[in-house]
Amino acid sequence: MDLSNYQLEDLLLTALKSEHDSKQIYTTLANTTDNHLLKDKLIFLANEEEKHKQFIQSLYQKHYPNKNITLPKKTPLPLPNLTITEDTPLSTALKKAMNAEQQASDFYKSLATHYTQEKQTYNTLLYFADMEIGHFKLLEQEKESIERFEEADIYWPMVHVGP
Repeated sequence: MDLSNYQLEDLLLTALKSEHDSKQIYTTLANTTDNHLLKDKLIFLANEEEKHKQFIQSLYQKHYPNKNITLPKKTPLPLPNLTITEDTPLSTALKKAMNAEQQASDFYKSLATHYTQEKQTYNTLLYFADMEIGHFKLLEQEKESIERFEEADIYWPMVHVGP
């Protein structure tokens, strides 16, 4: 992901919005599922996004100490759409979240290149990139499991007819 055409402030605001939106999505999904194991995992992911957001907020305040943080309604970078509705199948919502996690990993790897002179920040951003891949894999496992249940719920005519 090439971020060279963007201002650092826009990149940090994009990261903040992404983390904020991801936390909201995971919290919403956690509140709509009856599967307690999945609920715990989604709450874990929401908490992870909050921790990332706090770190990015501190970076923003370090670079722009006299500015208030105002999340943009739309970010200058193309990020995946994480909009879900009541009718969105859980597997579809998780697939969208997986895509967002992959994009977030790519984004943090690229953002880290802005901090090569600040080793701690550089390493933290690369660690975030790795964490996002871990989130991707967690979601992938859950999505595959849920797809099996969604497929089993499909009605097949004559499936229960005996010999």
